[in-house]
Amino acid sequence: MSDVYDVIIQPVVSEKSARQIEAGNVYTFKVAGSANKIDIARAVEKLFDVTVLNVRTMNYAGKARRALMARMTRNQALGRRSSFKKAVVTLADGDHIEFYEAG
Repeated sequence: MSDVYDVIIQPVVSEKSARQIEAGNVYTFKVAGSANKIDIARAVEKLFDVTVLNVRTMNYAGKARRALMARMTRNQALGRRSSFKKAVVTLADGDHIEFYEAG
């Protein structure tokens, strides 16, 4: 990937990711579907000036869902959620990313 801003799409903020940050210095991001682990590690290191120890990736397939007004129509129109790729990045001890901190 050419640009680091094309690799990292957005952070994942959830209860589980907050626990991982506190317990093990592990951060979660939504990333581009074509990004590999090396691209993700380089992008995180360059964007946040930290040292990446490990990167794990997961692909999530988009699920089928009903359209909002589909139950009122005869032909049940179906839609799909977007597919996405998620990366779980472990940082070295002493490194942290500041935008996750509250207050």
